[in-house]
Amino acid sequence: MDKTKMKTMAERVFRDVSGGMAAGLAWLGTETGLFRAMAGAGPLTVAALVERTGLVPRYVDEWARGMVAAGYLDYEPEHDRFSLPEEHAYLLASDDTDHFMGGLFGMVPPLMSVAPRVREAFRDGGGVPFAEFPGECRHAIDVMNRGNYEHRLVSFWLQKLPATVAQLEAGGSVLDVGCGTGQVIVALARGFPASRIVGVDPDAESIAAARNAVANAGLDNAEFVQATLDAVPPEPRFDLVMACDCLHDMPDPVAVLRDIRARLADDGVLLVIEPRVSDRLEENVHPIAAMFYGFSVFHCTTQSLAHGGAGLGACMGPSKTRALFAEAGFGAVEELDIRSPVNLFYAVRR
Repeated sequence: MDKTKMKTMAERVFRDVSGGMAAGLAWLGTETGLFRAMAGAGPLTVAALVERTGLVPRYVDEWARGMVAAGYLDYEPEHDRFSLPEEHAYLLASDDTDHFMGGLFGMVPPLMSVAPRVREAFRDGGGVPFAEFPGECRHAIDVMNRGNYEHRLVSFWLQKLPATVAQLEAGGSVLDVGCGTGQVIVALARGFPASRIVGVDPDAESIAAARNAVANAGLDNAEFVQATLDAVPPEPRFDLVMACDCLHDMPDPVAVLRDIRARLADDGVLLVIEPRVSDRLEENVHPIAAMFYGFSVFHCTTQSLAHGGAGLGACMGPSKTRALFAEAGFGAVEELDIRSPVNLFYAVRR
C-alpha cells in the first residue's frame, strides 16, 4: 500500500470528523447568541463573555477553546482572551441577512437525529417522511433561507423576469409549491401588495408557522392550503409559480410539474430553484457538493423514498432537472443568469 496515500486519508478522516464537531460547536454559537455577543466586542475573557450572555461559564470556556481550535475565533494567549474577527462575524452573527451562513449549522443536529433510521433504510428500504423529522429541521431550513428570500427574491432574482414583475406589480397571482414556513410567501406578499399570493404544503407544522409569519408581518394578501397541489383549484391560473429547493424532494416530481403546468397561465412562468451541482460527479468534488450529498442522503432522498418516490436527491443536476420539465410537457426552459454559489434558477414556460 501507498503509505503517503494512507496518511493523507487518515488526515482526511480527522479533518471531516473535526468538521462535524466544529459544525456542532458553531450551531451552539448561533443558537445561544455567543457569536452575536462577540460581534464587534473585541477580545473578551470567558468571564466577560459569560457576563454578556448569562450562560454557564464551564460550557462557554470549552466552547470558546474549541472554536479557536477550529479557526472560528482568534485567541490572545498572554491575556487568555477570545475574539470573533469582523470577517467571521459578517457570516456568523448577521442573522436574517442575505450573507448569514449560521443557518447551515442548524441542519446538523436534526439530520443526525434521524441517521439511525436512515441506516435502517439502507438495509430495508423506505425512508424517513418529512413529517417525522424533528421540528428543529423546519427551523433550520427557515433560518438558512430567510435572509436570501427577504433580501434577494423580489429585488434581485425576480428582476430577471421583468414581464412577470410588471404583472405582479399591477395585481397578479403567485403560487408557491412546497411553501414550508412561508418565507417566500412573506417576501412576495410584501413585495407585490396588489397581488394574490398562495402557498401550498402538506406539512401541518410548516403551514402553521407560515400563517404565523404572514400574520406577524401584517400582510393580508396571502393564503395557505395545507394539502398537496391537487387541492388547489385549476382556475384561476397563476402568473408565477415558485418551487424553491423542493422539486428533488418530491415522490413524484413529474406529476407535480404536470399539475403546476395545468395551473400556470399561458404567459406565466414557473421559477424553480435547485442546488447548484454539475451533472458530472468529477466536477462535484468540492465542499459545497459534499454538503449537498449529505443533506440529500439524510433529508432529501430519504423523505422521497419514504413514500415510494423517485428519490432524485439534492444533486440530481441540470440534465435530470430539464428532463423532468420535458416529461411534464413544458415547452421552454431558461437557466437564469443569477450568480450564486449554491443555487441554480430555471424559468420554465408552457
